Amino acid sequence: MSAARRTPLATALRGWGGLLGIALLALALLVVAPAVLSDFRLGNLGKYCCWAIAAVGIGLAWGRGGMLVMGQGVFFGIGGYAMAMHLKLEAAGPGNVPDFMQLYGDGTMPGWWEPFRSGAFTLVAIVVLPALVALVLGYAILKRRVRGAYFAILNQALAVTFATLLVATIKQTGGFNGLNSFPTFFGYNLYDPVNKQMIYSIAAGLLIACLLVVWHLGRSRFGELLVATRDAEERVRFLGHDPANIKLVAFVAAAVMASIGGAMFAPIAGIISPSDVNAAASILLIAGVALGGRASLLGPALGAIAVGYGQSALSESFPNHWSYFQGALFIVVILLIPAGLASLPPRLWAALPRRGRTRKAATA
Repeated sequence: MSAARRTPLATALRGWGGLLGIALLALALLVVAPAVLSDFRLGNLGKYCCWAIAAVGIGLAWGRGGMLVMGQGVFFGIGGYAMAMHLKLEAAGPGNVPDFMQLYGDGTMPGWWEPFRSGAFTLVAIVVLPALVALVLGYAILKRRVRGAYFAILNQALAVTFATLLVATIKQTGGFNGLNSFPTFFGYNLYDPVNKQMIYSIAAGLLIACLLVVWHLGRSRFGELLVATRDAEERVRFLGHDPANIKLVAFVAAAVMASIGGAMFAPIAGIISPSDVNAAASILLIAGVALGGRASLLGPALGAIAVGYGQSALSESFPNHWSYFQGALFIVVILLIPAGLASLPPRLWAALPRRGRTRKAATA
């Protein structure tokens, strides 16, 4: 009973209270936001939702699995570029090549671009490609029991390598400029505000779906094993479970979520470039998760949305100095609230006086 009193919010979030939080977030994103925000602000919120989708996966891998995944920009980019390739081919028309290939190259298109003319293939690739890449990389890294700082460094090195490769292949991927100018999204005109709101609703709905998946995993046997692996890996191995396999499932799930976020980011932002998938972008995702609370259910998503909003608001008010304010905020949170903003309500609740305790003390 005393443990439940000390952490009532954490206990509730692990149970049905987490589902209530997801429902309230869905109400705010899908009902309230479209009714009160302008088209421009709603588009910005859509980008924040895409980052939040990736952040939910980071919360699963890092907060529950103890894996500091600092290279999620790779999987965010896989989904973003897969979607952008389809949109560029859709804009070019049947049998034609994207405009940048005529500008930078000889007007010929690589063969591996051709399957992305199909919308169905693109949707499957957005899920399957990052899952395969994460499965291979995760198996190679986790089976060797690489963890801690070395795991984080390897992940970040992958993000740097991926961004460098994109910049170097200007004839195939647009180079530093990336892929942009998408007039349609699966046949829907992206210049129509109604269609823009539809795409925002899809992104927000996918965020809610990812939160429901993590909520379900947290209540399952796998979720218990994942937390146990984070806290006592050797004990889990002693009990007959392979910690590498448990971590691998979380790593692959986080990669797929990051890819889904990147896929929706491309049509909402109208561009996907190496700057959106490099090491700096990956660290920004980590910062959002740390700000919200990596071990909580809603913390990573809310933290990513808060970081995105802060970046936009500060850059508008302080175009030359906004990054300093953002950096100062992260420093203050890490020093004073290392568990993230999600840890504040339980701490405030625990600090409140208990009438029951006072009465018992008086009786004694």
